[in-house]
Amino acid sequence: MNFGLTEEQKMLQDTARKFAEKEIVPTMEEDLKNHTFRRETVKKMGDMGFFGCGIPEEYGGNGFGILESVLIAEQLAKVNASWRLPLNMQNIGPALTVNHFGTPEQKERFIPDWVSGDSLGYFAITEPNTGSDVASMKTTATDKGDHWEINGSKMWISQAPYGDWGLLYAFTDREKKYKGMTCFIINLKEMEGVTVREITTKMGLANSPTGEIAFDGANIPKDSVLGNVGDGFNICMWQLNNTRISCASGALGVAGASIEAAVNYANERTQFGQKIASFQMIKASIAEMVAEHEGAQLLVYRAAWLKDQGLPNQYETSLAKLVASESAVHCANEAMKILGSYGYSSEYPVERYLRDAKSFQVVEGTSNIQKLIISGVALGEAKNR
Repeated sequence: MNFGLTEEQKMLQDTARKFAEKEIVPTMEEDLKNHTFRRETVKKMGDMGFFGCGIPEEYGGNGFGILESVLIAEQLAKVNASWRLPLNMQNIGPALTVNHFGTPEQKERFIPDWVSGDSLGYFAITEPNTGSDVASMKTTATDKGDHWEINGSKMWISQAPYGDWGLLYAFTDREKKYKGMTCFIINLKEMEGVTVREITTKMGLANSPTGEIAFDGANIPKDSVLGNVGDGFNICMWQLNNTRISCASGALGVAGASIEAAVNYANERTQFGQKIASFQMIKASIAEMVAEHEGAQLLVYRAAWLKDQGLPNQYETSLAKLVASESAVHCANEAMKILGSYGYSSEYPVERYLRDAKSFQVVEGTSNIQKLIISGVALGEAKNR
């Protein structure tokens, strides 16, 4: 087993790191304060090829795989976790899913603009009363002969306030339960009967726009269906198994940033006539953080590698997502304690790391959902896929 990154992968890490330093850091303090989302930054990420991982070159792909996307996301999240989200909303979510399930016409029409950043993507699954139980969603798509009529609402949808083309999951036949769910490719700006409201009451991820979408008799063309009618649940589960790895990579970035902040502070701060890095309890805390982070990183990289090989990976992906998410929260929390009052102050980034880290325990399937998936495979109740 080779645990080392190639020179090309190391260069990609460095490119992502330099991009964050050049394009995100200069305005980050102001942007965080004002909850600013910069569409032009997404476009620049597209120009850099960040959204082409796992995508055929004919649709704008860059020749890289999911592991390379993980490396990019980790470096971006280390600076600001909000800017990990576009990788999910452009590439790992809509583009990869349409590339896998779409018709040649759909691939040619939608994927290049997501990859380039010209079209802002999203995927609408969650509803006000539907989270982990995806099959309980209420949004419906009714066949009206020459079009579909959409009614219902979606909640906590990343990039929705600025979204162009994206994926919508709705029931076309509720009597068939999860087999009656269908996935659609829709445009929020070209549909009548659609209202999008931005959600600004979030704990973290201040630069990632999140919205609520209301559909009231909205009409979409009959050819909006991705895959076949009734395939929506399977498409959704396939997609989530991919977007979880991007979430896990963001958690790696936040954990890594937290460790760096704690180490730097411990080596600078003096108490009782010595650096606090010499205190055994500080050493123990940092050792725990580093051990957790290193373990999570191996799990995330392994899951991404399995995806690139086309091997079963649901079990490994959920392991990676669970461990990385919990590690990010623990590392950020420990860093806050090591920095003391400075860790609690918004003048330092550590409190932001904790606020951002908490999102990883919820999005793309909560930590509890990951435990159910892991235990199901471990107990032989479900197959790894």
